[in-house]
Amino acid sequence: MMRQYELVERVSSYNPNADEALLNKAYVFSMQKHGSQKRASGDPYFVHPLEVAGILTDLRLDDGTIAVGLLHDTLEDTDATRAEIDNLFGEEIGKLVEGLTKIAQLDLVSKRTKQAENLRKLLLAISDDVRVLIVKLADRLHNMRTLHFVPEHKRERIAQETIDIYAPLAERMGMQDIREELEGLSFRYINPDAYEAISEKLEALRVSNKSLIQEIEGELSKVFAEKGLKATVRGREKQAYSVFRKMQRQSIGFEQLSDIYAFRVLVDDVESCYHALGVVHTIWPCVPGRFKDYISTPKPNDYRSIHTTVIGPGRQRVELQIRTFQMHQFAEYGVAAHALYKDVTGKTKGGRSLGKLAKDSKAYAWLRQTVELLASGNSAEEFMEHTKLELFQDQVFCFSPKGRVIALPRGAIPIDFAYAVHTGIGNTCIGCKINGAIMPLVTQLNNGDEVEIICSKAQTPPAAWESIVVTGKARAAIRKATRVAVRAQYAGLGEQILRNAFKRADRNYSEDQLKVGLTRLGHQTVEDALAAVGRGELPSRMVLEAVFPDYQDQRAAQSEGERGEGWFGLKQASAMKFRIPGSSARKKNDNDSVSIPIRGLSGNLPVSFAPEGGAVPGDRIVGILTPGKGVTIYPIHSPALSQFDDSPDLWLDVRWDIDEENSERFPARIKVSVLNEPGGLAEIATVIANNDGNIENIKMDQRVSDFFEMNIDVSVWNLNHLNRIIEQIRGKKSISKVERVN
Repeated sequence: MMRQYELVERVSSYNPNADEALLNKAYVFSMQKHGSQKRASGDPYFVHPLEVAGILTDLRLDDGTIAVGLLHDTLEDTDATRAEIDNLFGEEIGKLVEGLTKIAQLDLVSKRTKQAENLRKLLLAISDDVRVLIVKLADRLHNMRTLHFVPEHKRERIAQETIDIYAPLAERMGMQDIREELEGLSFRYINPDAYEAISEKLEALRVSNKSLIQEIEGELSKVFAEKGLKATVRGREKQAYSVFRKMQRQSIGFEQLSDIYAFRVLVDDVESCYHALGVVHTIWPCVPGRFKDYISTPKPNDYRSIHTTVIGPGRQRVELQIRTFQMHQFAEYGVAAHALYKDVTGKTKGGRSLGKLAKDSKAYAWLRQTVELLASGNSAEEFMEHTKLELFQDQVFCFSPKGRVIALPRGAIPIDFAYAVHTGIGNTCIGCKINGAIMPLVTQLNNGDEVEIICSKAQTPPAAWESIVVTGKARAAIRKATRVAVRAQYAGLGEQILRNAFKRADRNYSEDQLKVGLTRLGHQTVEDALAAVGRGELPSRMVLEAVFPDYQDQRAAQSEGERGEGWFGLKQASAMKFRIPGSSARKKNDNDSVSIPIRGLSGNLPVSFAPEGGAVPGDRIVGILTPGKGVTIYPIHSPALSQFDDSPDLWLDVRWDIDEENSERFPARIKVSVLNEPGGLAEIATVIANNDGNIENIKMDQRVSDFFEMNIDVSVWNLNHLNRIIEQIRGKKSISKVERVN
């Protein structure tokens, strides 16, 4: 176990101005609070926070972060309080320690929910100060190093969580060394057979290729020296999990891998990077498609380097990573290097400005976008889904017309690009240009594509987009926009239903009156109540009774005999108002004022049409409020309406309100009896096509030797259009009978 003075010496070795009093106080406080607690290994529990602090010193972090590492479990596992830590160490350290505290007392439904809630809280804390993440990664790293002491049935679950969440987070923050160690330790427990097999092959390759690696290092160093370039060359072996992942991704065997070894070329400045690149490409041929310039276009986690693969000495394929020493520090330590590099150059002392410096990094921009999803998701599980989508994808880099670089997961489409630029751009996106050419919105983007998004203020994102986008941000925004749009539709429908109900009751409608009855209705806002009415969850009669205690529903008071006249009742029928397109009498009257205008599926109300036969403009129609689905439109003569005889609250007064400038097709069904001879179906299809109709579905209903019957779902403009199609089909010699179905 590391002694108190040893910890202080380790911090002082890279930060002579370290606050020794703070470190000593944190050491003693943590040791006293953890007292006689033991870990699964049997060691004193205090060994764990001390090892976490040791990992943080390896990253050369500031003394405040080291103190947080020592204290990170005190709030969760001891009787220490936030006020106590604030008093002894300051509010800043107290806030960091609290950000690391797990959610232990929430009544959560499942382990998945608990994991998601912990991730939500962690990311929120990280968004305030990146040191929370760095300490958390050090904490998880030491736990993984000692995972063999944990009961066997828990190991795989912990390892899976590590490889799912913490290793990708480390990669996103640019902390490659920690990411690789977390992946390697997790891989050992998740797939022990594959881990052992790949490790054995790597060891055998290491022994057989030892001289080759030294030869390539020497050859590269010699070439650079001859060209007057000061460069350090280091060979590096791929980690077991990285090898396994590539074998899985490309479906290849170990023997087919050609880039198990990579060589890093470290130089003093950016100009020397491109000089080194020119040297290797001049002497050895490069492998096509294996060149990436992350210096001119850095990754979102601030990673900068040139990657290229050449056919090098001995005709071996050699992967080279060319970068400056400063870039190398950022590649190894990620956001922690923002403080480390400043400390090395003497511009800051001990990395005290880490939190502020890291917030300027591109990695932090991704983190802020991820945290925005917290407000978009309905649940912790949904947030977890979005976050994993962001963490696990390889990336492509695209450009806006103004040259802004947008990093997206591989497989992303222009809709993802639009949401990456701004949620408002995504929500109003209607088209795109890729490299100057108009392309479909589902086109997969490639590295270097210039993408221009075409927008319209009248656009709202279709719900179907959620299934085709790949970024978590796009999915969250589409879900949110869909929920808002659907809620607005139901609220709009609810308002129209209530206006009609108030008018029939001879009462004046206003939102102020609705507010009076909200408490009795069990809703907090007027919009909530309107949406409930629109969804069919709250009858308009109950709203009237809540607003006007003296109200009595005359329709509910009528006798069963009165409602039984016909199958929808004379009084019921007399309450319905219709507006029939094409009629010469289209002037505004009271009938219009109490009926709901129906424009079609693309209107601003949640509308569907009768499942068996639909309805078209020109039909006399009635609306049935279907709970949870909005309004279903039936022709007035539809036999299906009989099932709603005993539900007067569900009947709505509706009328057609067709937009002449944006015409729309409507669904109808026809039944056709055709002589069983060649060409009969072709004749029907030709008539429908020649009359600008569209066949949506065909179903064979009955077939005998002489004829067969079929139901055809067609979409038409109006009743006249449908009748014209029926008459022309009826006139064909092969047609025995044709009629409309309701």
